[in-house]
Amino acid sequence: METIQKIALIFTIIGAINWGLIGFFDFNLVASLFKDANVIERIIYAIVGVCGIINIMLLFYHIEKDPR
Repeated sequence: METIQKIALIFTIIGAINWGLIGFFDFNLVASLFKDANVIERIIYAIVGVCGIINIMLLFYHIEKDPR
């Protein structure tokens, strides 16, 4: 499970960087890399979204394990 968590964290970081680029420079890195491949672009966004949910679950998992 630790490998899945690390992969989810990497994809979440990539998504955060992409949103930072959109916010600061109005530049969408994913859209520019896959210009004519809307399906691939949507798949990447879906993967990043699922990884974000995995990271949210990890947050609550660690809170339950350590009740301080």
